[in-house]
Amino acid sequence: MSTPITTHDAFADAAPEVLCRVLNRVALITLNRPAALNALSHGMVRELAALLERCRADDQIVAVVLRGAGEKGFCAGGDVRALYRSAAQCDAWLPFFVDEYRLDYAIHTFPKPVVALMDGITMGGGMGLAQGAALRVATERSKIAMPETRIGFVPDVGATHFLARMPVELELYVGLTGATLSGADALAAKLADLCVPSSWLDTFETRIENLKWDSDVLAALRRVFEPPCNVVPHAALDTQLPWIVRHFDKRSTVERTVATLTQELGREELSREHRQWLQATLDALLGHSPTMLAVTREALLRGRQMTLAESLRMELGIVARSIEEGDFREGVRAHLVDKDRKPRWAPASLVELRAERVRHFLTSPWKLAAHPLAELGNA
Repeated sequence: MSTPITTHDAFADAAPEVLCRVLNRVALITLNRPAALNALSHGMVRELAALLERCRADDQIVAVVLRGAGEKGFCAGGDVRALYRSAAQCDAWLPFFVDEYRLDYAIHTFPKPVVALMDGITMGGGMGLAQGAALRVATERSKIAMPETRIGFVPDVGATHFLARMPVELELYVGLTGATLSGADALAAKLADLCVPSSWLDTFETRIENLKWDSDVLAALRRVFEPPCNVVPHAALDTQLPWIVRHFDKRSTVERTVATLTQELGREELSREHRQWLQATLDALLGHSPTMLAVTREALLRGRQMTLAESLRMELGIVARSIEEGDFREGVRAHLVDKDRKPRWAPASLVELRAERVRHFLTSPWKLAAHPLAELGNA
């Protein structure tokens, strides 16, 4: 039996952009903004946080499932256009990021199993929601990425922490280029726990309804979402990994990576697939914000030694720098507002980028005690 999640009628006024109901003790939370690929507004972030806290307190709820409305995506990220508008208004952008990061932290540390259905587009802020889940389910329709450097931003929402699950070379490749991964790629890269046919998810509610709960809730949920005979598609990363390792060594600067990619492109005996990968990777590094490429590289390397809370605090500081004195507004203008696809980065090239600027972006605007996320514990 399915019922609206109304713990003492507490959810009766749930915003339409977030839907929630309980099915056999599982809270099914739906991001309900399909026309915008379920991009997160500030109101959605606040509503999700409130719902999670009510699920935490309700002993009748044993698990949470996060999903997106429509067939195109789980969540395309934050509402970047809204953030672009707020960026011109002093610190008006800050409350969104503080609340979003607190929500992501709450999912990572939630005491009950959370399942994230990463069907379709799952990028940026959508990854922040999904990567804290105990069971991350991708499909053949998944398009998974952290594309922030393309718009003069940094992979955030805990990315400097959760991308560290991968080998460092793969982390740098994904974080710097914003490469889009398939569901099979995500499984290979440890960004998903399952990759299943999207059609299998069409009937998961029936399987939840028929569940008999025992002490291992997560194991029971895995049986719901994993088909009995699951064949995972080929992962392109399996072929690309040797190339990635060759060019994204942790000791290589972004400039050095650009140089080695350019050099290898000059070889005549390359396969078509190899040449296409080299060109796409080089084009990404040459087209993205030089400042944020260098800052992101250093942040990803630092994040490998940090707790989640420390990573989120570091990311918020970088976000502040990129919005107030960096390339964020220009990147959004070029790619999402005017759509001329010709961002005027400052500086315009890696050669012009000074080390002092990179260090400045990695220096927090706040002392620890005054940091907006100072209260986050160590996890």
